[in-house]
Amino acid sequence: MIKIMRNKQVILKDYVSGFPKESDLQVVSTGTINLKLPEGCEGVLVKNLYLSCNPGSGTRYVINSFNPGSPISGYGVSKVLESGDPKFKEGDLVWGITGWEEYSLITATATQSLLKIHSTHDVPLSYYTGILGTKHESCPNLYSLLDAQGSCNAPTLN
Repeated sequence: MIKIMRNKQVILKDYVSGFPKESDLQVVSTGTINLKLPEGCEGVLVKNLYLSCNPGSGTRYVINSFNPGSPISGYGVSKVLESGDPKFKEGDLVWGITGWEEYSLITATATQSLLKIHSTHDVPLSYYTGILGTKHESCPNLYSLLDAQGSCNAPTLN
């Protein structure tokens, strides 16, 4: 059964000059998504729970990592709604690159970088966007500590 939902998204208005400002971003509710995987899709459909906003991402706003007018991508914690990939099943919690949107369809190629969160160790899931997330050379998790000090303000999806 097809279930089309509104998909609130954070988009980059244009490439950024200097440090990103709130006015460089826009929250839109005009996008929609089918909450059913396309037939034969080997990707995963996720509900994004927490999105990482760290200073290391700022440099990506000025180069061709983003397409103005499209949802921003970055690291986040998501819950799998449906999977065409045998490594993931409905209800799994995952960490990896996702869109700054309520729901994302992660392609089969991109699922290779998704990591399953096997246990939350009684800590908030939001911690996995920072110090508990897997370290990546372009985005060291120490940067997430700077987020807590207010160095990056991202619009909320709620």
